[in-house]
Amino acid sequence: MKRGIFITGTDTDVGKTVVAAVLARLLRMRGIKVGVMKPVTSGCREENNRLVSDDALLLCQAAGVTCSDDVAPYLLREPVAPAEAAKIDGIMIDFSRIRESYDRLASAHDFMIVEGAGGLMVPLAGGLLIADLARQLDLPLLVVARPDLGTINHTVLTCFAAQQMELKVAGVVVNNYPQSPGLAERSAPHQIGSLCGAPVLGIWPHRDDIDELELVEGMADWLDGQAETDIVLRELGL
Repeated sequence: MKRGIFITGTDTDVGKTVVAAVLARLLRMRGIKVGVMKPVTSGCREENNRLVSDDALLLCQAAGVTCSDDVAPYLLREPVAPAEAAKIDGIMIDFSRIRESYDRLASAHDFMIVEGAGGLMVPLAGGLLIADLARQLDLPLLVVARPDLGTINHTVLTCFAAQQMELKVAGVVVNNYPQSPGLAERSAPHQIGSLCGAPVLGIWPHRDDIDELELVEGMADWLDGQAETDIVLRELGL
């Protein structure tokens, strides 16, 4: 079976795409043929009469691959939950189509990184959720969490929901950690590691890079120099 990870978040806008892209860039730097996938993107922009997923483009730039239809099979216009965006566009999201795209990509790569949309309970189609898609692809989860007040509750709930749905949580990344953390930020990683039933695999610092690709490249270089990165990659199945 091909190796891979499904990136989910405790909420929208927690940095899933950046975390996924950084990991893709890191694996590429280490000579691993990594494939990426963003199965469903809502809020796509239009360019030359076509919808474009900026998330998928960043993943592909990081991995050094072409942004094909398999990488981003569903592009939706409105910036709302995918089920609602698909309804507005007159599209039905088909899990079997996503699975076929995933299998083609997985057959051509050593490791797959799949990024979800929002959190595990985000609806996709017909009562099916992001969590159901992760289970369909049979991938363990990497949960991306924010560092500030409220993150313990959100992260524990996400991991609990995953376990109830028989999804393996490989670990948690606390993303965008401030340079001068307050009490809430200082205590959150320990509490998350104690309560989630999954290890905290990283506390990634906030950076002020304006360009997302520069941010991804800088973070990948930073991770490559960390002694614990090899341990983290082993936890992810590498």
